[in-house]
Formats: sequence, C-alpha cells, structure tokens
Amino acid sequence: MRRVVHGPRPEAVPTLITRACLVVGLLDIAAGAFPRFRHSRMHTLAEVLPGTLGPFAAALALSSGVLLLLLAHGLRRRKRRAWRAAVVLLPIGACAQFAYRHSFAGVVIPLVLLWVLAKHRAQFDALPDPRSRWRALANFVVMGAGSIMIGLLIVSVHPRRIVGDPSLADRLQHVLYGLFGLDGPLDYTGSASRTVGVSLGALGMITALTTVYFAFRPEHPAARLAEDDESRLRALLDKHGARDSLGHFALRRDKGVVFSPSGKAAVCYRVVSGVMLASGDPIGDVEAWPGAIERFMDEARAHSWTPAVMGCSETGGEVWTRETGLDALELGDEAVVDVADFSLTGRAMRNVRQMVKRIERAGYETRVRRVRDLGPAELDRIRRAADDWRGTDTERGFSMALGRIGDAADGDCLIATAHKSDADGPGPFGDLRAVLHFVPWGDAGVSLDLMRRDRAADPGMNELLIVAALQAAPKLGISHVSLNFAMFRSALARGEKIGAGPVLRAWRGLLVFLSRWFQIESLYRFNAKFRPRWEPRFVVYRSSKDLPRIGWAAMRAEGFVNMRMPGLLRRRTPEPRPCAHTRREEEASAA
Repeated sequence: MRRVVHGPRPEAVPTLITRACLVVGLLDIAAGAFPRFRHSRMHTLAEVLPGTLGPFAAALALSSGVLLLLLAHGLRRRKRRAWRAAVVLLPIGACAQFAYRHSFAGVVIPLVLLWVLAKHRAQFDALPDPRSRWRALANFVVMGAGSIMIGLLIVSVHPRRIVGDPSLADRLQHVLYGLFGLDGPLDYTGSASRTVGVSLGALGMITALTTVYFAFRPEHPAARLAEDDESRLRALLDKHGARDSLGHFALRRDKGVVFSPSGKAAVCYRVVSGVMLASGDPIGDVEAWPGAIERFMDEARAHSWTPAVMGCSETGGEVWTRETGLDALELGDEAVVDVADFSLTGRAMRNVRQMVKRIERAGYETRVRRVRDLGPAELDRIRRAADDWRGTDTERGFSMALGRIGDAADGDCLIATAHKSDADGPGPFGDLRAVLHFVPWGDAGVSLDLMRRDRAADPGMNELLIVAALQAAPKLGISHVSLNFAMFRSALARGEKIGAGPVLRAWRGLLVFLSRWFQIESLYRFNAKFRPRWEPRFVVYRSSKDLPRIGWAAMRAEGFVNMRMPGLLRRRTPEPRPCAHTRREEEASAA
C-alpha cells in the first residue's frame, strides 16, 4: 500500500515556519503599538497584574515582534541560532500579549508556533555564515528607518490623549527624542505618555543593541585558500590545466576549496550574501568532478547556502546539471583567439591595423615577457602602476581575475607592457604607459587577467598590447589566447541583424542601455575586433527565483557593488577555515 504522508514535506517546513513567524512578529508589533482593548475575555484575569506592568509589556511585545521579523530570514535558511532565538522570543511575546492586550489569540498563536518549532527542531541544523561587519551599518540603517516608522505609528494611535494638535514635524521630533530615551514636545494625558515613552525607548535600545552585536560579535571567518590547498591545486593544474581557460583563476587566495574524496578534482568558491559561488569548471580530472561537486553541494547544504556556478563551460554545465539536478543558462561567450589564424591583414582587421600603426608611429614600443624574466624593481613598478591606473576604489574581478601581479609562485604568467619616452621626461612610473597581465592556460595558452593604462596615454593602448602579445605568442610556445568574457554576446549579435524580431531587438536595446554602467556592449565590440572564436559560458543555478540573488552576489564578487565599510567595521583578515565536510571528519577521528 502507498503510505499516506500527513503534514507538509520536511523541506517545506522552514518556509512555513518563517511565514508564521512573520505573522506573529507583526501581531506583537501591533500589540505594542496600538492601545489595549478593554473588552477581552481575558481582561478580568489580567486585571490582577500590577498597573505599571502595562507600558513595559507593550515595549516587550514591540521588541519581540521586531526581533522575530529580523530572525525570519535565518529561519527560512534553517539556521540553528535563529531557531534558538525564536524559541526564546515566542514565549516572551506571548507573555507580553497577555499582560498588555489581554489577547487570547496573541497568547495561543505564539505558543502553537513554539510547539511546531520544537517538533521540527531537526530541520534547523544549518551552520553559521561567514560574518561581514558591513551588516552592522546595514542593520543600523534598516532598523533606524523601521523604528522611526513604527514610532510615528505609536505616537499617532493615541489621538484622544494627545494635548493639542501637533504637526508631523512635532511627531517626528518626539519619535527621535524618544528613541534616545528623552522627552519630546508632545504631551499625553493619563498613562499614554508612559506607554509611548517606554515603547520608543525600547525601539531605540533594540536598534542600538543589534547594531553593536553585529559590529562586535565574535567572528566566524570566511573560507580562504590555505597554502597546502594552493599547492594541491597547482599540482592539479599542472596535469589538467589545459582543459579550462579559467583554471588558473582558481588560485585566487580569497576563495575556499573543496576536494573530491580521491583528491583528483576540486571546486573553488566564495560565499557572498548567502550564495556559494563557484567559478569556471571544477579543477582536475573530469572523471573525479562528480566527487568534488558532491562535496560542494554538501557544504552548501550544511550552511544552507544557495549553490551557483558562474562561467562554466558547456562540458562543465552538463556535469553540474547531471550530478546535482541544477539548471543551466547561457550567460555569454568567451573570446578565444587561435594564434595561428591571427593576422592584421585583410579588410576585417583594417581598424585595428591602422590604430596599431598610428600608435607605433607616436613612439610607443612593446615588451612581452614571462613574470619570472622580470626583475623585482620592474615588477614593483608595474604593480604600483596597475594600482594607480585602476579606475575603481576596489579591485574588480572574481571568475576571470587572479587578484595579484608578479607573485613568485606565478612565474609562468605573461606581462605585456607599453613604453614611451616623452619629451617632457619620464612619468611617475618611468616610461611605462600600459600593462596587460595574462595567466597560464595549460602549457600552450594564456588567459587575459587585467588591462591597465595611463589615462594620459594615447587611446588604443589595449589593442596595441593584445596585438603585441599575439605576435609574440609563437616564440613563447603559446597557441591560443583567451580574451575578455562578453556577457549576452549572442543577444547583442543577433539583435542587430536584419530580420531580428521585436523581442530580440527590445532585449538588445535593454543591454545597450545597461552598458552605460556595465561594460556589456563595449566588451563585446572590443573582443570582436580580433576575430575570435566564441566559446559559450553558463551560469548554473537551483531555481529561477534564485537568479536575482545570484546576480547580486556575482556583482558583489566581481566588484561592481562596493560593500567596503569604515575601518572599525571591517573584518580582519581571517585564518583559513576548513570546510564542513573536513570538520566532520576531524571530529569523527578525534572521537
């Protein structure tokens, strides 16, 4: 016989409890904000309570409701600490409802939810996230705005007890004073003054305490690439690095890594806004990829992170979707130039050819060398120039950026530089005017990492250096060069062709509009100059509703959204943290 399942599916329980918690939180806020009713069945029983308990019960109900709303996100993500806090707050809110509003429903509903939480305790087992101090400032802004709105509600729901007819400015001033525990310009008759004052003071205290908690709580460090892990990754890249042009970018030291049980494959990732974001294909033997992917998914489940992969190849996307049941969506195309087929001759290369010749006539010369062939002084000059010429406050890049130049361990990286001796004398970095940095792609390829140039130099520096790198490639044993990644390239290309439909043209128009802030069309046009072959890249995701969150996490990881906080709120550089799977193995061996 078929077994009949009663109640919701286990995986749906956290979502249902989260919704119920939101309802209870709003009820608690309403209970603390609005005057109590005197026609409740429980009023007679509540009359035996001390009269001074009412204002404090209102503030307690209000505080419990606000904190329950803050905990809702953690409950939805099955966080153990959010469960513990909710178990404490629910009975407190129920007691406050009884003492102030004398509401039967306000007591029973939180207690029923408390029973449900206790029954489904096993569903809330997710480990903590890496902690970022920027949440303290975010909490202060959100809580401050919410407290002002709730405060305006509190001071306005006692119209019959307000002396006079205060303006909105007077009410706002009273709220701001009350959040700091001071008396405002409004006068109330009876006990309303005490109730309003205590409630506003409670809101201000909750705002201050939660902000202090986020700013100074003990840190749970983010995963980072340890020296031993980096050595293991380099060994895998030596054997299998030619398979993926993004493989070397796995050596970014702000990434974590999980290895397959055999150690023959690995997935590198970073956690951003609750999204466990991998980039490119797994590193290592393709046959060992499923084991590394399984470890990646185990880590995501252990922390209740949203798994996602940015920029994997078609083969990588097929393995990810087959092994995990995730979906894949084409994100854009990578431009790859085959050195043997590259030439400046022909009508198609006319613009590039003319630009390069014009710059060369202006007195520029180029040099293309391996990092190991450069001296320490020149490497230092190139690093300083690259930092100075960076157009943003923070280093951009994640999936196709290494995040460093001239490291001793990266001797195979390629640096192309442009030089010019000006009549006015050397600049702050000597005769250096532009830099391109490439990382290895196996033994016979390189991938473009960064492009930097002096803003005062002649335009066309990037084109000049790419051509120089392609022309020098045969002597360096390089047969293929990966250039920039062009997002939504196929949509831009098809949308401008004759016969494109209205939907495709509208989509292309939106991309062109967004290119004012993000280099979407400009990167596509720049890459297309060199007549590359286009290799599709994909984003792998669990559900379409996760795409906005994944997009936000990717923008933060790539540096398009700067979340750097003032020095006091910045997290110190954490020590490397082992993954959840490794910690479980260590605990088992210790036992």
